[in-house]
Amino acid sequence: MAAHYLEFERPIAELEAKIEELQRLSETAEGGAMDAEIAALRARAAEFRVKAYANLDPWQKMQVARHPERPHFVNYAEGLIEAFVELRGDRKYADDQALVGGVGRFRGRPVVIMGHEKGHDTASRVKHNFGSARPEGYRKAIRLMDMAENFNMPVISIIDSAGAYPGVGSEERGVAEAIARSTQRCLTLSVPMVCLITGEGMSGGAIAIAAGNRVLILEHAVYSVISPEGANSILWRGSRTAEEAAKAMKITAHDLLKRKIVDRIVPEPPGGAHSDPAAMLQIAGDVLEEELDALEGLTPDQLRAARSERFYAIGRSGL
Repeated sequence: MAAHYLEFERPIAELEAKIEELQRLSETAEGGAMDAEIAALRARAAEFRVKAYANLDPWQKMQVARHPERPHFVNYAEGLIEAFVELRGDRKYADDQALVGGVGRFRGRPVVIMGHEKGHDTASRVKHNFGSARPEGYRKAIRLMDMAENFNMPVISIIDSAGAYPGVGSEERGVAEAIARSTQRCLTLSVPMVCLITGEGMSGGAIAIAAGNRVLILEHAVYSVISPEGANSILWRGSRTAEEAAKAMKITAHDLLKRKIVDRIVPEPPGGAHSDPAAMLQIAGDVLEEELDALEGLTPDQLRAARSERFYAIGRSGL
């Protein structure tokens, strides 16, 4: 599969195309005649990548957050969770594969893990509805959280969604009510809950599984009540651009940390999570383990009180 390059990555794409061309030529050359040139180009591409990702504006961050090759929930579950068993269905209507969850062991610790799954190709994107959950997805999340509380297991939540699905059937079956109840269940849990925003964290579809004790965000992920395109359309009647909206909305990890909407920024490998998924999983796993260890000794009352205070403080801050 050909690599997917963003607009600002064009110089990197050109260098890597040149590297591939030289590698093909070197196969027919004698004694690695082009090895030095290939190594120099690789070093230059790596340097370009580091510089490009060190100075991203909010709209570029939005593009990176949506990159199709970023690790998704299935990658985190496979890479971090031993003996993962998926649990399906909301026991009321259906199974929604936009929101996936189950049980397993995270570095020896029994956990419930759930999150949005966007899919990685056409078939899986359709299957997972591009990560936009219907009411059944959020009712499944509630079921998983109920089970976590019953068996005293911490909850890990992976957030990456452009928002809940707004279709007619979704509205008829009460998506707003399902989101509200899922948010409420997060806030009332008596077990630790750590949330990690890995790509897009948009609207109620994100907060429904992100009202935890600790809210973490990857370095190039975004978190907002609405997408930049939606803000431009609804708030500005289409008179501006999504790029202008992204800059005005303060959706980047550093803006969110400054306003105490998130608790911690998780660094990504040079070039973003999609450039080295294995390294990203290792970094995320280490941070999740640290956060769960820190919450381990708290009582149920302390966990609920800290969670409530965390979110009340956002409203009191007058952002």
